[in-house]
Amino acid sequence: MRILHTIPTVDPSSGGPVEGLKQFCNIYLVSGHDVEVASLDSPEFVRNCSFPVKVFALGPSWGTYRYSLHATSWLKANIASYDMVFINGIWNYNAVATYRALFETNIPYAVFTHGMLDPYFKRRFPLKHLKKLIYWKYVLYDILHNAAAVLFTCEEEMLLARQSFAKYQVRESVVPYGTFGPDCDTVVAAGEFLVKYPQLQGNRLAISLGRIHPKKGTDMLIQAFADTLANDPAWHLVIVGPDQIGWQKHLISLAVNLGIAKRITWTGMLTGALKWGAIAASEVFVLPSHQENFGIVVAEAMSCSVPVIISNKVNIWREIDSYSAGYVGEDTLRGTKDSFARWMALSSVEIAEMRIRSKICFDKLFDYHATSEQFLGILERITYSGR
Repeated sequence: MRILHTIPTVDPSSGGPVEGLKQFCNIYLVSGHDVEVASLDSPEFVRNCSFPVKVFALGPSWGTYRYSLHATSWLKANIASYDMVFINGIWNYNAVATYRALFETNIPYAVFTHGMLDPYFKRRFPLKHLKKLIYWKYVLYDILHNAAAVLFTCEEEMLLARQSFAKYQVRESVVPYGTFGPDCDTVVAAGEFLVKYPQLQGNRLAISLGRIHPKKGTDMLIQAFADTLANDPAWHLVIVGPDQIGWQKHLISLAVNLGIAKRITWTGMLTGALKWGAIAASEVFVLPSHQENFGIVVAEAMSCSVPVIISNKVNIWREIDSYSAGYVGEDTLRGTKDSFARWMALSSVEIAEMRIRSKICFDKLFDYHATSEQFLGILERITYSGR
C-alpha cells in the first residue's frame, strides 16, 4: 500500500505530532508499506532535516495558517498515486489543500486531529473560537464529515472533541499511539548528562520536558516547586524544551522573585542520548498541562522507569492512574502542589515500586511494539471501508 501523510511542518520543535508521525512511518516501513510525507515547509528546511521517509516540501508557507502557493497544485498532480491519505492537523492549510486534491477521487483519507478539537481552546481563546466557528461551518465540517475516519489517540480526546462544535458528525476511531523507549544505555546517558550539567550532580531531580508555553503550565510548575519541593535543598528542577514564544524570560523573572532561580536549570531542547540521559537521571517527570492531546514525553519518561506527575488535562491521565504510575491532579496551582506533597511523603521503597509500575504501564499501553499491530489492523479497516 502507498500512503501519504500531509502535515504543516516536520520541525521536531513543533511538538508531539511530528514525533508521532515518525513512529507511524516506522510502523509502515516494517510492515512493508510505502509511505511518504508532504509538508508545508520550505525546500531548504526539508533538505536539512532528518526524517525516516521521503518528505516533499510544498512550501515556503506564510503565517500561522501556513498558506502555500504550491501545495494544492502538487497534491492534485500526485495524489492519485497513493492508496490512502492521512491529514495531520486541522487548522492549517495542508488540510484544505489535501481535501481539494482528494475531492474528485475515490481515495480514502483519514484525519488526525492531534487534540485540536479540545474544548480547552474554546474556553481559553473565545475570540479565536468565533473565527474558527466560521471556518468550521464553511470548510472544516465537510473535511471531517467526509473522512473515512477521524482519528484520536485515546478515548478522552475523542470524548472531548464532541464538545467543541455543533453538528459534529464524523466517523470516530481511537488508534493506539505508541512510541519507542530509549535507544541507548540510560545509565551511561544519565552520567553524560550530569557531566554536562555538573550543578545537578547529587540532587533529586524533577524534570519537565516539552515546549515552553503557557498551555504547559510552566509558570504554575515553578510556583508549585517553590512552595513544596524547593523547601528541601536536595531538590532541583530541570526544564527541557525550546522557547518558541519568548516566555522563558518571564519565567526566569518569576523564579528570581520566588528565590529559586539557582534551583532551576534550563537546558533548551535536548535530543538523542542527552534527552534520554536527562530523563533517566531524574526522580520524577512533571507535566501540569492545561491541555495535552496525548503527551508522548509522558510515555517516554515511563519507558525509563520514571514515574510521572501530570494534570487531568493530559488526555492519557486515566491510563496513568489505572496503573498507579504516578499522580494525577487538577491543572491548578493547588492540584500541582498537592501532587508534589504526595510525592514528598513517599518512602524510598514506595518510589521504587512506582518506578516498576511506570515501566509496566509503558510496556502494556504505549510501547511501539505493543501498539503497532493494533494500528495496522485499524489502518486496513479504514482503507477498505473508505472505498
